[in-house]
Amino acid sequence: MRNSDKSHDELGRIAALRRYAILDTAPEEPFDKLTQLVRDVLGVPIAAVSLIDTERQWFKSITGVSVCETSREISFCSHAIQRHEPMMIPDATLDARFASNPLVAGEPLIRSYLGIPLTTPDGYNLGALCAIDTQPRHFDASQIAVMQSFANLVLNELELRQIAMSDGLTGAMTRRGWVEAAEREIARAKRHGTEASIIVLDVDHFKLVNDVYGHPAGDAVLRVIAQRCRDALRDSDLLGRIGGEEFAVLLPETDARGAAELAERLRATIAAAPVDAGGIPLRVTASFGICALGDRIRTVEAWLAAADGLLYEAKAGGRNCCRSAVPGQ
Repeated sequence: MRNSDKSHDELGRIAALRRYAILDTAPEEPFDKLTQLVRDVLGVPIAAVSLIDTERQWFKSITGVSVCETSREISFCSHAIQRHEPMMIPDATLDARFASNPLVAGEPLIRSYLGIPLTTPDGYNLGALCAIDTQPRHFDASQIAVMQSFANLVLNELELRQIAMSDGLTGAMTRRGWVEAAEREIARAKRHGTEASIIVLDVDHFKLVNDVYGHPAGDAVLRVIAQRCRDALRDSDLLGRIGGEEFAVLLPETDARGAAELAERLRATIAAAPVDAGGIPLRVTASFGICALGDRIRTVEAWLAAADGLLYEAKAGGRNCCRSAVPGQ
């Protein structure tokens, strides 16, 4: 699918937003500096980095009003992400799309808006960088160009943030990044009553690989296993390296059965072909623990502990196998 067509791929767009693992994160100085710059340079009372989720608009940074999210239905930015060029509204009261919008009719009394889509390198609009005024106004070409430059800086910060959360060897998320994403998924699942599951996998006899063939061979095994996992996952699933040879997969909106089926596919894929470790073909396997998000699980630590317990059962059961359960049910 060409980048110009991505505005119609809502499932792909949401998956791209999930990959950045930024929704519901704490304020961060680089984003707050950029919204303050927009406010100062363009002389507007409100500026925001807005991200459009399935049913809401969430602000990574906003200045001028005290709000962290709104419904997507009333969001100006939900219109901005449908295009690949800036969206300017000189007077919202004269625009049929927005004249009756509660953000126009009531506080904060939006009158003019300039939104620059935040477009990922693969062509998905995650949201918009917004400049908002309570007076009608026309933003000129130079102001739009400045906003585009600021939007590029927002995207750079998003990319740098993602790189910082990536394990340098395997490309999987770091433990910290994965845990933060899992914390947000727990909150989201509890809030909306949706399913979620995790898979924890550990490479069998990994110490032996390092001892016999050397650490470069061990590194090759980890890289290949991570890639084989990524190839089998959905865009919305998140792979993390949470220990030396231990990985975890976060599966939003996935029940125990779906997670167990995926784990078995991953197990078979890893075991099916040898890993080329510097010209040495190594047969490797992994053991799996699968845990759905039950009512009793409130923290990531408890979720991982439950999955780890099942992983140890798989190890004790002969390795190269899967064990699963739904805690609290």
